[in-house]
Amino acid sequence: MAAGMDRQDPMGMAPDADAFEAVARATIARLPDAFRAHLGDVVLLVEEEADAATLADLGLEHPLELTGLYHGRPIGEKSAFDSGAMPDRIHLYRQAILAEWCETGVRLDDLIAHVTVHEIGHHFGLSDDDMHALEAAVGD
Repeated sequence: MAAGMDRQDPMGMAPDADAFEAVARATIARLPDAFRAHLGDVVLLVEEEADAATLADLGLEHPLELTGLYHGRPIGEKSAFDSGAMPDRIHLYRQAILAEWCETGVRLDDLIAHVTVHEIGHHFGLSDDDMHALEAAVGD
């Protein structure tokens, strides 16, 4: 577990974006080789919250409703005509993840790993059951 991931620090500060990214990257590093090999061009972004346009596109009203998002085309849908397109991106939304952490009591590093694996699952076009299996594979 990353430092400060199980509770707020004594100064009342929640872990920052760098700490979130460190947990997400550690999660990615624990993925089976077959998955990790296809993530080299995927950009990982930790942002405070989803912007208004993203929320509107998804039909959401409040930024705390969205903990993560995959932007891109799943691997099975890609073609040679995709060259020159923006790289695929995984967005982790810090404030929404922190809110879910406070509501659920789930360890923060586990929650960040869960959201990260879920968004990676979209990159691979996985079903929810496959995402759960992949999450179990990266567990501590």
